[in-house]
Amino acid sequence: MSADAAYQGAPGAFSEDAAQALLGGGLDLLPCARFVHVFDAVESGRARFGVVPIENTVAGSVQPVHDLLADRELCIMAETVVRVAHALVGVPGSRAHEIRQVLSHPVALAQCESFFRSRPEVEPVPVYDTAGAVLQVVGEGRRHRAASASRRAAALHGGMVLAEGLEDDPANFTRFLLLSPEAEARASAGHGFKTSLIMTVPHQPGALCAALRVFAARGLDLLKIESRPLRGRPFEYSFWLDVAGHAEDPPVAEALMALEEQSGGVRVLGSYRRADEGVPRGK
Repeated sequence: MSADAAYQGAPGAFSEDAAQALLGGGLDLLPCARFVHVFDAVESGRARFGVVPIENTVAGSVQPVHDLLADRELCIMAETVVRVAHALVGVPGSRAHEIRQVLSHPVALAQCESFFRSRPEVEPVPVYDTAGAVLQVVGEGRRHRAASASRRAAALHGGMVLAEGLEDDPANFTRFLLLSPEAEARASAGHGFKTSLIMTVPHQPGALCAALRVFAARGLDLLKIESRPLRGRPFEYSFWLDVAGHAEDPPVAEALMALEEQSGGVRVLGSYRRADEGVPRGK
């Protein structure tokens, strides 16, 4: 019997929070050590869905997930945004001033750069997961080691919260995607939806500008554009785009058709309801 969803990390990870936000409570969840294992679990049928982080408001995009989405055939079904608050979690009886190493996922460590600048004696140590870092710290029992993770992970695994608010910015949010082997048939809903796609363009002057013009000409809002290197083609790139609207809405459908005609290739990853509209933004 397959799990409801696979996620990267140990119980208590922010990805587990995202899975519950996307699919509800009482789930049969499959923790995975690496992002690639999440994709493997969904493709093999061991899990119905996969939940992966794609972007953080402080550390930026989660590049390994971008690359896996480009290489694999999974579709984006939905997204959610999780407020990420990092606590310093040590072994019971330890003190914050004793800590010399902090373990966490590399993306999580990148969200806490101000903490490490203010504590030059503390070394950031990358491991595969935030909650997994708590498991490791508690299991080893070393007073000089701590994890950067959630309070929930600390409570689940017997850690002690030594400090809170390690993140650089209180507006620290991570966007997570729900992945499935097949796109969900859904009526076009226009407002409140976004469409994610990957495109390549000819390696010649003006090609990218011409490709983007198909969206501008139809009054479509590009929510995100990001480049990633093309393997085997040095210094050439593919482009990840998020465009406001559903792929079945006439303006978006027309833009995608025009893009197919003039680009080097287009792949729609999914159309799904936006989850970031309520996220606070600076003035």
